[in-house]
Amino acid sequence: MAAELTMQTVVLKVAMSCEGCAGAVRRVLSKMEGIETFDIDLKEQKVTVKGNVKPEDVFQTVSKSGKKTSYWEGKATAPDASAPAAAEAAPNTAAEAPADAAAAAAAVPEITPAKADT
Repeated sequence: MAAELTMQTVVLKVAMSCEGCAGAVRRVLSKMEGIETFDIDLKEQKVTVKGNVKPEDVFQTVSKSGKKTSYWEGKATAPDASAPAAAEAAPNTAAEAPADAAAAAAAVPEITPAKADT
């Protein structure tokens, strides 16, 4: 088990627009075991975590903050780079998008004339 947790540097792009957003990320990271240091760069929307952690665990923990999270481009921190892209692109709606898009497109013409009549 100790072989799995080696010293890693995980760099994530996290959608943070204010200090409150950064605080939410700070709270979830401060509860995670194995982290030695972390840095939150609000301006760059970049979170760098160093410690005896798995990149996927860090990704999942930061995602719990409710902020859109992805691996920092150009930084191979995850052994499986397709998983974060799929998680980022599809928060349970991508599979339903065609049906929802058709329903939304059908609803738009009905809503617009209703507002025009009133």
